[in-house]
Amino acid sequence: MAEAGVSAAEAVAETERQGGGEAELRCPGWSESQLRSYQFQTRQIPRLQHGDPRAEELIDKEEPVVLTDTNLVHPALKWDLDYLEENIGNGDFSVYSANNHKFLYYDEKKMVNFKNFKPKSSREEIKFPEFVNKLKDIQQRESDDRLYLQQTLNDTVGRKIVVDFLGFNWNWINKQQAKHGWGQLTSNLLLIGMEGNVTPAHYDEQQNFFAQIKGYKRCILFPPEQFECLYPYPVHHPCDRQSQVDFENPDFERFPNFRNVLGYETVVGPGDVLYIPMYWWHHIESLMDGGITITVNFWYKGAPTPKRIEYPLKAHQKVAIMRNIEKMLGEALGNPQEVGPLLNTMVKGRYD
Repeated sequence: MAEAGVSAAEAVAETERQGGGEAELRCPGWSESQLRSYQFQTRQIPRLQHGDPRAEELIDKEEPVVLTDTNLVHPALKWDLDYLEENIGNGDFSVYSANNHKFLYYDEKKMVNFKNFKPKSSREEIKFPEFVNKLKDIQQRESDDRLYLQQTLNDTVGRKIVVDFLGFNWNWINKQQAKHGWGQLTSNLLLIGMEGNVTPAHYDEQQNFFAQIKGYKRCILFPPEQFECLYPYPVHHPCDRQSQVDFENPDFERFPNFRNVLGYETVVGPGDVLYIPMYWWHHIESLMDGGITITVNFWYKGAPTPKRIEYPLKAHQKVAIMRNIEKMLGEALGNPQEVGPLLNTMVKGRYD
């Protein structure tokens, strides 16, 4: 299995083994007992100060790194449920409910393509105080039910939240955007989860600075080169971009390449910012017995496609090509269900 694109991370790790730097391997405030157990190997994502040249090298190469001192969301570090309930305003918030800890994303618009698809969580639009009341009720009843708030910060938020937002370190992050030629900031997503919540492995088609505000989250990333090990759902499926593999109980007969997967992991705490590059898979879990977690994502469109394409293509470019082929075939055939059989006919016995 190719491991192109991780050499800089390995170089940082080697530097630390030799005592040649100041990077931390983990943030304080949590214990190994709060982590779920999986059947694959991982390496640590480097933790570096934002001015460290090695951090800039990793971002340049579109490889993950934890930045420990950006002060990106410093005004928000005081946010907790009480503060948010008092100041966040009277807008509607998307809250997902599930009867277990896994929150597998699904695109409601694509549910028409798979008539038998039944989402394992449900979404409702509610006010923030109602979310807090539901949360407290679940905690008091010690129920297995779970909630996960996922809402773009918009113009409905209250004045104090706006002041906090304007106080973010926009100078630093705007410089990152300009330096790497990224497109516009598309959204700031507020995430509030219960302890132990899991967002299963998926990839996004945007650059992401993942800023932790409250509590601790374990983030396990996989490079685009490991596409064949993670078995994403078809493009037309509601769970497009999500892995079909259940990390806690992998079916190696159905997904044999998952045996070869190699993760890059870290635990982020308040003030940490994890750079998640485009097309890098990420599996996110709020630590068990760790209380409420609060995160804000900064999502940017990627840099425009260069006029001159360089070969060989990078792994994420090949993923984009595969996605476009699936979309094109679905439109040409008029039925997404025919895409798989057609591709199988094209390849089996000819290219395998």
